[in-house]
Amino acid sequence: MEWTKEERYRALEDVTVEELTALEKIVNECPWRQSYHIQPVTGLLNDPNGFSYYNGEYHLFYQWFPLGPVHGLKHWFHTKSKDLVHWENVGIAIKPTNQFDSHGVYSGSAIEHEGNLLLMYTGNTRDDYWERHPYQCLAVMDRTGTITKLDKPIIDGVPKGYTDHFRDPKVWKQDDHFYAIIGAQKECGTGCVVLYQSSDMKEWSFQGEIETRLKDFGYMWECPDYFELDGKGILLFSPQGIAAEGDHFQNIYQSGYVMGSPLDIDKQQLTHGEFHELDRGFDFYAPQSMCDPKGRRIVVGWMGLPEIDYPTDKNGWAHCLTLPRELSIRGGKLYQQPVIELESLRGEMIEAEITLKNECISIDGFTGDAYELLIEFSESNAQEFGIEVRVGHQEKTTIKYDAAEKMVIFDRTHSGQPVGMEFGEIRKCHLDGDIVSFRLFVDVSSVEVFVNNGEEVFTGRIFPHQDSRGIHFFANGGHTKLRAMKWNMAKKFNDL
Repeated sequence: MEWTKEERYRALEDVTVEELTALEKIVNECPWRQSYHIQPVTGLLNDPNGFSYYNGEYHLFYQWFPLGPVHGLKHWFHTKSKDLVHWENVGIAIKPTNQFDSHGVYSGSAIEHEGNLLLMYTGNTRDDYWERHPYQCLAVMDRTGTITKLDKPIIDGVPKGYTDHFRDPKVWKQDDHFYAIIGAQKECGTGCVVLYQSSDMKEWSFQGEIETRLKDFGYMWECPDYFELDGKGILLFSPQGIAAEGDHFQNIYQSGYVMGSPLDIDKQQLTHGEFHELDRGFDFYAPQSMCDPKGRRIVVGWMGLPEIDYPTDKNGWAHCLTLPRELSIRGGKLYQQPVIELESLRGEMIEAEITLKNECISIDGFTGDAYELLIEFSESNAQEFGIEVRVGHQEKTTIKYDAAEKMVIFDRTHSGQPVGMEFGEIRKCHLDGDIVSFRLFVDVSSVEVFVNNGEEVFTGRIFPHQDSRGIHFFANGGHTKLRAMKWNMAKKFNDL
């Protein structure tokens, strides 16, 4: 279905209760609704925004177009949690209501200040010629949850030398000042990040472009995020326009990070190493991080990508968010592990220990569509070994290790309804080591794979038949010792 401009930018206030009720019915009848991931009630979810801890709760906002699975008039939707596991949908947080966000409340971030949670976002506007004019705006949430937008932008317009692709502020405080980085495009057509400074979150001064080693790295850097961890400066961002290179950069758009010395604020300079993809799977974009009261750096990503059709589109909704992941540094690399609180979703555990010898087997009790699965392979001489999940008639999703090539492979060729086929159905990356462990979080229509305690992560949406619930373990060309533990996962939403 093609959506007209008028349909995409229709105000929610103009939609009847009957229309919304009919849309909710279609969505709720979808066989691929998730069990324990954040997903939209209706319509399209994309970038996570405003990820923060305030007033005793975690707050997470996301981009939301409520009327269908397309990118239309964006709002911020608000969900909150006391434990990063059980989420309560609060509702719409910020609506496009004025001349500075008339065509969408775009992405941004949050920070606590003077007892309030300040939400800094990009207001998207279009003129009569459909040319974009971005503004950086501010909304204030008090302890009652009431959100009030400022009546004028805090950053009005775009600095000289940059195009109207200028968005997604990420704010932090350092010493006595607030700083914000914004994703930008230079007039020469290359992506970058710029830096602003403020003493009060309302009056901002342009400091300049952050100097990096990446001089011609895509045409736009979306959703930048700067933080420091273990004395290192880390810049997350999502560059658009990166060509595929071997097993790297296979998706339509990429997300990743550079790591190095802490950002030199005065010189606007970041000294860093190579760009690394944060997730090696199919469906991961626009990650945003926060530091919680326990001192953990936690990241959430959009489990989806722009400009890709998904099988849920016909059911009136699209996309979800990844599980929250704690970041750490080991050997100069970012590791990601699911936050420990997710263990509270575990039901009764079943386990098995067996040696696989040139075979593919199922084990009693290992089946389902929403579970956590921990598998360790050791003492192996097999050419390849791994697992198949959501197995059914001519359907399976395969995660395996190719010992000869030392490659982890995520294959959704036979996962069910196809998605993003023009960008391939296999993702893989290099991995050394005698012991290989996979920790999988399988939901109704997604798989998140944490390899060797988060050294690599693969995220992918899958759309199998409801009857495809099998789990198989296999070894080819030799033997391997297998230890497996599985927990069914409880549904975690209060109101979905």
